[in-house]
Amino acid sequence: LKSNQIGKAQGFYLTVSQDAVLELELVMGMTFAFTEGKYNGSTLSVLGRNTIGAPVREMPIIGGTGEFRFARGFIQAKTHSVDYHKGDAHVEYNVYVFHYPSTSASEEIFADGSRFTTEPMMGKI
Repeated sequence: LKSNQIGKAQGFYLTVSQDAVLELELVMGMTFAFTEGKYNGSTLSVLGRNTIGAPVREMPIIGGTGEFRFARGFIQAKTHSVDYHKGDAHVEYNVYVFHYPSTSASEEIFADGSRFTTEPMMGKI
């Protein structure tokens, strides 16, 4: 996997169950914090069930900040490699997000300087 770094992922996970065939299930809370480019300073938050043995897992986006205010959507996670000795993994996240960007043609600016926009956007980042 080779690409430019545009942010970081921070979060936690908790083991919630382990069935008879050793399928490990986690509850994962994670924030994608963007540090470069168009979304610099913005975040996306994910909270949901992660069955790590599945080839592709889907988890909900529950919110965001900055360009991702009021964000809703989902991520799809795919593990490419795991190093159990180092506790390290390379995971690809495809993000599908519905959000209200902070800059929009339909944005209203109120007397106190606050802004409100009414046209949501759907995009893959």
